[in-house]
Amino acid sequence: MAYGSAMASVLVVEDDANVRTALIRELSVRSHVVRSVGTAMDALREVTQAPPDVVVLDLGLPDLDGAEVLKMLRGISDVPVIIATARDDEPEIVRLLNAGADDYLIKPFSIEHLSARLAAVLRRSVRSGPTAELSVGGLHIDLDRREALLDGAPLELTRREFDLLAYLAARPGRVVARRELLAEVWRQAYGDDQTIDVHLSWLRRKLGETAAAPRYLHTVRGVGVRLAEPDPRS
Repeated sequence: MAYGSAMASVLVVEDDANVRTALIRELSVRSHVVRSVGTAMDALREVTQAPPDVVVLDLGLPDLDGAEVLKMLRGISDVPVIIATARDDEPEIVRLLNAGADDYLIKPFSIEHLSARLAAVLRRSVRSGPTAELSVGGLHIDLDRREALLDGAPLELTRREFDLLAYLAARPGRVVARRELLAEVWRQAYGDDQTIDVHLSWLRRKLGETAAAPRYLHTVRGVGVRLAEPDPRS
């Protein structure tokens, strides 16, 4: 699998036949392998049977709203999803990003704009061998399998919880700013700090700690969050 100017598998989910044809033509010219469907159920079937590298998802589908499709996709796959929508509504966009979308485009958009977003999303999804596994204390994270263990026991994490934990574990001992977490984990240039706090609270519960008595996750007030190996004296 190669990205940028090289080939990637793209699933276009779009009910407008004219738009679908144009996207297939333009993305194929740019060396991508493109499959397309016009309904939500066909999209779910494609992702299950032949997972693409990235999905371009229209929200206005005839059988299910795209937001519901996104939720269902996140239940079965971690494939990157770029939302294509005519709904230029900030709260809706924030909701979709929080629900698991990796990026979004407002219609109408140019093929150059879409190509740039595709390349960026695909670059972020690459995992290389040396960084495929992370260990901090008793915490072990396998990025390729998207599995996390704590003292040998598997952690049941949501997609976003895993991404947040992995991002922090890749930077042990470093205080990561909330703005950076929003940009790199949530893929947002803006957002509510409460979203981060809620996910940190869920993560702490699963790691067997609290904000008042942290072991791995330490909040640095007014700055950000630091993941560090537990102090053996504590």
